[in-house]
Amino acid sequence: MSQTDRRGALLLTGSALMAAVTGCTTAGSLEGEAPAEPTAKPKPEKKIKPIGDGSTSDTGPQPNQPSLPDLRPGQAPPQFVVFSWDGGGETDAHLLTRFRKVADEVGASMTIFLSGLYVMPGADSNRYRPPRNGVGRSDIPFLSDASVRRTIEGIRASWLEGHEIGTHFNGHFCAGSGSVANWSSADWKDEIEQAIWMVTHWRTTTGWSDVPALPFDYRKELIGSRTPCLLGSENLIPTAAKLGWRYDSSTPGRQVWPHLFEGTSMWNLPLSQIPFPGHSFEVLAMDYNYMANQSGPQPVKDSSKYEQWRKQALGALMAGHERAHTGNRAPLIVGNHFEQWNGGIYMDAVEESMRTMATAPDTHLVSFRQLVDWLDRQDPILLAMLQGLDVGQIPEGGWSAFGAE
Repeated sequence: MSQTDRRGALLLTGSALMAAVTGCTTAGSLEGEAPAEPTAKPKPEKKIKPIGDGSTSDTGPQPNQPSLPDLRPGQAPPQFVVFSWDGGGETDAHLLTRFRKVADEVGASMTIFLSGLYVMPGADSNRYRPPRNGVGRSDIPFLSDASVRRTIEGIRASWLEGHEIGTHFNGHFCAGSGSVANWSSADWKDEIEQAIWMVTHWRTTTGWSDVPALPFDYRKELIGSRTPCLLGSENLIPTAAKLGWRYDSSTPGRQVWPHLFEGTSMWNLPLSQIPFPGHSFEVLAMDYNYMANQSGPQPVKDSSKYEQWRKQALGALMAGHERAHTGNRAPLIVGNHFEQWNGGIYMDAVEESMRTMATAPDTHLVSFRQLVDWLDRQDPILLAMLQGLDVGQIPEGGWSAFGAE
């Protein structure tokens, strides 16, 4: 999908209207007088509803949403790719800005799973009361005040550009008795409410009045998540379903078409397991997992293997796209962090893969919200046929036979 397709409506002007009135005289004008200038009707003011302490506001439907083709008998389905980001903090590396720019250039939408405490200064850490952990505690660091400001500004711009804002919750607890793996459904509800409070009350915690409000109602915008370390989703799902959420992406999964969580109307959209060049096993489509299989769970300073590892990470992403695109066309789900691990090689691999995939036929780089909107409106019979295809499999007789009576 081209950038022009995505924002073509912005190219319309009033030139046709002006051409129509050029040279015409108005009723009652005297011969030789200049025609009266047409009076433009004032545009109705857009109603903006402040929310919380004014940190957010309901400005209406999200702009810059793509038009996506529906399933048709006898045709291959679209190839969807979701690039998602855990955390979403805009640090000194400016990676949120970098990938917003990439997305704009290739006509892509993304999902940003925002960590709530990234919009709250560390000085206010005691406002956070994480389930099963001490007051103010977090396993990821609070950002500097400058990074908090950049994050708020970047999240605002991201939403206006058409990107989705989900949640990665808050304290990122992955170990010990306080791990999210041990949280109850009530714990998850508490964590979600605190994440929403942080986003809707950043003016209270920062004291800033010179930063524009976030232009969305977060309770309406928030329809999906990814849990820390992909843990604890079993008890999250019942709570999320009651809140009306529409998907979760907290599990690994094979490259097949997604299903609903049992007994819910929520889509299970797992991170894709994709081929890993040079290995007999598959790797989860996430930057941390490439690193863990290359240098271990922590980055290394020795740069001698950086280029080899970058090519391997890029090769995995492109192999995942190729297998789906030439096979069952299942969505490719990719997760990342705004981190410069191992010299930033994974960010470079992700950028190159985005630019390359965006040029592939029938390929659409979308957010999770856009994907579930598409899934929900498809013919359930055709969708069920896709769900019956295995990894890399196409219908018997080819796509021309797909959905044929």
